[in-house]
Amino acid sequence: MTLSQTYRTALIAVLLLTVFHPAAAAQTNSPQGVRNVVIVHGAWADGSSWSKVIPLLQAKGLHVVAVQNPLTSLADDVAATKRAIASQDGPVLLVGHSYGGVVITEAGNDPKVAGLVYVAALAPSEGESVASVTKPFPPAPLGSEVRADAEGVLTVTPQGIAEDFAQDLPDKEKQILTATQGPTAAAVFGGTVTTAAWKTKPTWCVIASNDRTVPPELQRAEAAAMNATSITVASSHVPMLSHPKEVADLIEQAASKAGSR
Repeated sequence: MTLSQTYRTALIAVLLLTVFHPAAAAQTNSPQGVRNVVIVHGAWADGSSWSKVIPLLQAKGLHVVAVQNPLTSLADDVAATKRAIASQDGPVLLVGHSYGGVVITEAGNDPKVAGLVYVAALAPSEGESVASVTKPFPPAPLGSEVRADAEGVLTVTPQGIAEDFAQDLPDKEKQILTATQGPTAAAVFGGTVTTAAWKTKPTWCVIASNDRTVPPELQRAEAAAMNATSITVASSHVPMLSHPKEVADLIEQAASKAGSR
């Protein structure tokens, strides 16, 4: 075999290995879209409230980070979320539950954010707060089970968790939520949005039809105002725990579509 023939044979072998190597095939077939998901918990919660959704998203190849909001003020929680966004390599899908929806409405203006997902969440417009957007609706049943300490920090009673926050979860899970709830400064509910990111970013919503914390009527009105792609689940205020597959599926859908817009 001549030198040129040897070179040609080696070159063909390299090309074949490159084309048919499993790693190369995986790269060729890898899904397009946003691969970073930053998820934001709400009041009286922490990052563990996403414990059922996170492994489902990771199994789909998504990189997930759960923000740990200090729940001391809207500004502090937005700052914590923006730090998480800044640490991601590439575009981000921002997901918020409950009061976390207010946080992502503000933090979502970051240029790295490609889309927003609201899960049984609040989505105020400019100048609005939790207090103002909920005022037109009948008081949520959970409200009577919220207690304030001397410094204005709020917690929910075990009865409130069991009957109005997570009524469709097993008792053991309700007890965990009670034990891990994040005490929340009353001031967060008066924090106002300066710029509503949902006005310029594609948006998805999970509406919890049995919610006794954020009125389902408000959730539906928000979804309509945002022109959001929405699903409705027969859930308490915590669909990410009672219906994790449906929530994860919508987040995956949002991640795949946000990156193509």
